[in-house]
Amino acid sequence: MKRVLLFTFMAAFMCAAQVSAKELRKIVFKVDQMECVNCENKVKKNIPFEKGVKKMETDLKTRTVTITYDSDKTNIQKLKEGFAKFKYEAKVISDVEVK
Repeated sequence: MKRVLLFTFMAAFMCAAQVSAKELRKIVFKVDQMECVNCENKVKKNIPFEKGVKKMETDLKTRTVTITYDSDKTNIQKLKEGFAKFKYEAKVISDVEVK
């Protein structure tokens, strides 16, 4: 009887975990205004606080910002608006699902 209950509980838990699984995506933006360390710091201080952002990396040399985000909580347009808040324009280079 205990095994049946345990099995039932585990099956229900696994189903719930699959339903709540997040769809993570990774997007790379080209940000031409990111010309110096201060510009890069402006991005680093602002974008991680946008809703749904899970991870962010910047590359000053290529002027790119790579963001891993939860697509249930945000989208490309909202992320672009995050850059626009401090007068930067983010152009999408790539957007892929993270597996």
